[in-house]
Amino acid sequence: MMMILSMTISIMTLFLKHPLSLGGILLMHTIITSLTIGSLNLNYWYSYILFLIMIGGMLVLFIYMTSIASNEIFNPSIKIFIFMMSMFMLSMIIYYLIDNFYWTLNNTLTNENFNYWSLNKYFNFPNNMIMYLLIIYLLIALLTTVKITDFKKGALRSSLLK
Repeated sequence: MMMILSMTISIMTLFLKHPLSLGGILLMHTIITSLTIGSLNLNYWYSYILFLIMIGGMLVLFIYMTSIASNEIFNPSIKIFIFMMSMFMLSMIIYYLIDNFYWTLNNTLTNENFNYWSLNKYFNFPNNMIMYLLIIYLLIALLTTVKITDFKKGALRSSLLK
């Protein structure tokens, strides 16, 4: 189901021209990819971090696009909406026509790999030192970033105008 929705969204990007609609499509694709990765790994930590990174990148792109093309008018197309709804309905029909044998086979294979994809191995003895090192490194990076920024100067945009 998720793969069919992902393919539908990928096809829709060919018909879109406005940066706002392309950003929305990228957001939907990121959500579908995160849900798929989370369901395959049987935990959602990796997909949660992937989603947060993609949202951060999209915020940077959104700020960039609003500063460059702020007066561009967004007119949603009826053709694209009809195409999207028809592809969604077609994907739902295909999803319900899938044989139950495939579904049970897929779930059995996923349950066998639970220990392989588990996050417990990162917190056990040999690998927990790497996790502690990563936590300390991120804390030091956060503290140096706070020390580098000066609270009295304000925003970067106002300092560039002087």
